[in-house]
This record gives sequence, structure tokens and C-alpha cells, in this order.
Amino acid sequence: MVTGDENDGPRGRLYLMRSVAEGRLANTSPAFSQHIDRCLGCRACEQVCPAGVEYGVLLESSRHELLTAQPKGDLQNKLLRFVLKHIWLSPSRLRGMFAAARLFRDLRLSSLLLKTGIAGLVSRQAEFGLNMLESSRSERPEPTGIPQANDGSGESVSLFRGCVGEGLFARVNRATKRVLEANSLSVKVPESQVCCGALHAHAGDLEGARKLARQNIRAFEGDDTVITNAGGCGAMLVSYSHLLAEDEKYRDAAHRFSERVKDVSQELQRRQIRTGSPATDERVTYDTSCHLLYGQHAGDSSQKVVQQIPGIDFVTLPGTERCCGGAGIYNLMQPEMSARVLQEKLKCIKETGADVLATGNPGCQMQIAAGAWLEGMKLKVCHPIELLDESYARAGFYRVVGAALRGRPN
Repeated sequence: MVTGDENDGPRGRLYLMRSVAEGRLANTSPAFSQHIDRCLGCRACEQVCPAGVEYGVLLESSRHELLTAQPKGDLQNKLLRFVLKHIWLSPSRLRGMFAAARLFRDLRLSSLLLKTGIAGLVSRQAEFGLNMLESSRSERPEPTGIPQANDGSGESVSLFRGCVGEGLFARVNRATKRVLEANSLSVKVPESQVCCGALHAHAGDLEGARKLARQNIRAFEGDDTVITNAGGCGAMLVSYSHLLAEDEKYRDAAHRFSERVKDVSQELQRRQIRTGSPATDERVTYDTSCHLLYGQHAGDSSQKVVQQIPGIDFVTLPGTERCCGGAGIYNLMQPEMSARVLQEKLKCIKETGADVLATGNPGCQMQIAAGAWLEGMKLKVCHPIELLDESYARAGFYRVVGAALRGRPN
């Protein structure tokens, strides 16, 4: 018999995975589902595994087992299947859903439901979900304008927007484009790109993830570097080579595509980037996205970008390498476990005395900002590239169109 104590941690979960694969344990086993569902999927264990086990890949395969084994009549599972199949795989429906979410947020309806306590009466997940939506609103004025022409290589790169990124954080994509162009890069944004497939893969819908991967590979044909500004998306894109390893038609193209993917901070770090002006007099700290750190192995690149801003009051965050508890939709599927992880992160943030926290993943931004709001913390959460963008605007690197700094839709 498999005991609970025996299965704590990655080693125990690997034992369960092997037991299911060898037929010694049914994929409907409560022990299997409990321990796989409770895993954050942060992949920190991969870095210390002497055998180099790709735990993230095994976890996604295990969640695929669970998705097929779980009863289709289960309400939560049924809703997840519907969203994955009928919304996330349809670009037009996905755009419509995010447009509705933005409207709901910008009309302050989510704020009203939270302040009146109605959201909390529905469920804890509903309350936290609305807090996350509220936290996607920007508290910082966005620079506007066109980067001044300057000498440089004129190298071409392609920007991956991301579904949540473009849906709720379009300002970060605009900032990324401005900063890259200010550093003499020509930025293309393929219109036929779709969601990276991370949500499907994390939920166990590997075929849905493969469908999206194939479309993105077609959308980004060529040899440009593919730039991402979301740790979760980047980690998924670099895994296409494994995701499509058995696909004879796309296998080689997937491998070439994955090798081209770079986080915007990696791209900036590999070149001599321009130095801007001080962007803020606030104290700033940085939290590392697990997927940027363990999936793309570029966790310190974003921190270096922030630290290079002249005159910035930067303080290192204790435990920056530890997960915030967001982990895709983990915060909604496992709210109690997620809250425990988030509390540890918020405690560390409080110790820094920071006014601003920068992090390179929209899921982390919303998770931490929502948690900080519930704790009554006066903390602003943004993307590192937004701070560099502000620095460039103040340095006069942009040919201003209208006001130098003004609010724009998120």
C-alpha cells in the first residue's frame, strides 16, 4: 500500500508516477490524484536532481493521466475541459473573453463585488480571482511615443505577446517593443500567433497544447529570435521540442523554434543596452518567476535589468527563488495550499520594505498583487521592463506623441 508520508515531495510523486506507468497503481487512485494535484510544478527539484530527471515533463504527463481518468461529470473538471477546448483553442473567443474581463474590470464591477463582500459569499476562489483581475490594472503611468532613431545592428526579432499578456497586460507588450526598438532592434509581431499552450499542458491536455504549438511554429517561421516577456510562456515555448518530439512533421521545426526563444531580459543582457535616467525614487525589489528561473534558466537576467537603472533603490528579496503559489491556475484549483505559499512570499516582501515589486510573469504579478491587497500592503507590482521603459522615457529616448507620460488602456 502507498502511504501519504511515503509520497511527500518530488521523490514520492515520482514513485507514484512510476507505479501508474507500470500498472501497479490505477490512474484513478486518490493517492495519485492528491499528490499530483498538490504539486506547484515550479520545477525547482530539477535543479538539484543528480540524475537530471525532467520532472516538469513527467508532471504534465501525469496530469494528462488524471484529466482522462477523472469523471467527466465532475463540475470543476467539466468546466476546465470546456474552457480549454472551446475558448482557449479559439483565438476569437479568447479575445472576446479577455475583452469582457477588461470591461468588467475597467467599469469597476470587480471592485464593487469585492468591496460589498458579495464575491466572498460566492466562494474563496471567486474572491481571489476577482482580486487577481483587479490587480492587473496598472498603477503606473505609461510612457508614450516612438523610440528615437539611433545607430545599431538593426537586427530583427519577433515578439510573442501571450494570451494573458495581451489580454490583460498589453501595456507590458508595448513597453517591451519600445525598449527593444530603443536598443536598435526591429520588432515584428506575428498576427497569427496564439496562446503558448501552457494552460493546456499544466492541466494535462497535451493534445490541445500540441495544436497551439504547431500554429505558433507556423506563425513564427524564419530565423528571428522569438522574444517573450512572460516566464510561463517562455518556459512553454522552449519545451516545444519535447512536446512535439514524436511528431514527424513538426519535430525538427519545433527543435529549431525552441532554440530561438529568449526572454526579453536575456536579449537585453547579451547586448550593450542603453542607459536611461532614474525611473523612480521608490524602493524596488524583484521576485523571480519560477518558469523563468527553472524553465528558461534566466532568473537573474530580469533582476540585472532592474539593477542597471541609474540611481534605483534596489533591495534583494529573500527567497526570491521560491514559488509565489500562483503556478498557472493552481491558486484557483488549490486555494488553501496556494495561500500558504503566498503568505511566505508576502512575509519576505514585507521584510524588504519595498514600495515596488517587479516580476517577469503576469501570473506572478496578479498572485502577489492580489495577496498584497488582501493583506492591506501598499505594494505596487509591475514588470521589470516597465521600469526600464520609464527610465528610457525620462532620458528622452522616445519621440513623444502627446503627453510624455499618460495613462493608456492595459
